[in-house]
Amino acid sequence: MQSRISYFWKEANARKAFRTGVSIHSHTNQSCESLSFISILANRYAFLQWYIERHVRKASKRGFAVDLFKACWTPPLTAREAHAVERKQIEDVLGLEALVSLSDHDNIAAATLLRVMPEFANVPISVEWTVPFAEANFHFGVHNLPERIAAATMMELAAYTAKPTPGRLQELFRYLSELEGVLVVFNHPKWNLSFLDSGRFEFLLTDFLSRCSAFIHAFELNGLRSCRENQDVAELAHGWNQLVISGGDRHGREPNANVNMTNAGSFDEFVHEVRVRRMSHVMFMPQYADPIAMRFFQTFLDVIREYPEKPEGTRHWDDRTLHPGPNGELRPVSAQWSRPPDSIRRVFSLARQMESGYVPRLWRAAARNEGLQVRLLDGEQNV
Repeated sequence: MQSRISYFWKEANARKAFRTGVSIHSHTNQSCESLSFISILANRYAFLQWYIERHVRKASKRGFAVDLFKACWTPPLTAREAHAVERKQIEDVLGLEALVSLSDHDNIAAATLLRVMPEFANVPISVEWTVPFAEANFHFGVHNLPERIAAATMMELAAYTAKPTPGRLQELFRYLSELEGVLVVFNHPKWNLSFLDSGRFEFLLTDFLSRCSAFIHAFELNGLRSCRENQDVAELAHGWNQLVISGGDRHGREPNANVNMTNAGSFDEFVHEVRVRRMSHVMFMPQYADPIAMRFFQTFLDVIREYPEKPEGTRHWDDRTLHPGPNGELRPVSAQWSRPPDSIRRVFSLARQMESGYVPRLWRAAARNEGLQVRLLDGEQNV
């Protein structure tokens, strides 16, 4: 087993030994991103709880029942735009051929839409699968599903997400692992998605891995998580004898902050390299050294940005934010109010003003960290 990590700002020439860059874990407007975290955080912070409850009461007086656990937002880029963003970085910055796997939450629509066009006929069919486990939720990148069974497999995965059955979990992981050419990646395994007590989260993570680690092919070093968390993932991978692999988790317009480099000429060959040869070389791109808070803020701006060139119904943030209507069906919130509340408009206006001028440049200059490093436990090369 061999994992390696490089950093573009220090080791740009490392790319010259490779033919292909692989971008995995990237989201499109087909991905429904939950707003439940707002309610979970509000339970921890009194001011935020007061603020949310105040607006929920206002909405209820107008006959609008707010349910943040069922509401969601969608990223701004279409499947074709998202694929182009990832391909462009690999070709223009790394100078390599590009392989891109888009993996939206619990659906395979992005690849299905792309594959109807001849130039995207070989795009892998992939998904980020949500796996409930007791009180926890884990995310898995399931990449390169065979086209003939992709829809049926997705239905099985979605059925488990909707109604978890303990005995079914290992069966599904074993089934995925036995599919030749499929890559199963544990995405951001140290991210406590459900905001559980840290001790409880660690217990459930260990319990889950004791049951299913044998069917997982790699652990993800995530391009939108901190270096400290990725270091924890590297140590976790070492403890479970797992390979580490890239995963950018892009939701806005910034391309993935890490990619895998390989000499594979196809996604099938890349999967073989990871699953059979047990080799992975991760390249962290320049943006990973930028302050993580600034990068989250930039994604937030991409989400609330207006896109006048897009089709009607997708141009504004409230067109791309969905909430259950009276019959329970998810509908754009733009169709459920005359205009956004003044408080939201003021916050968004302030955020947009901060995007211009010297703020981003000063932020980057003050907090960019090119000394960060994820250390594998056996050194730079873990064999």
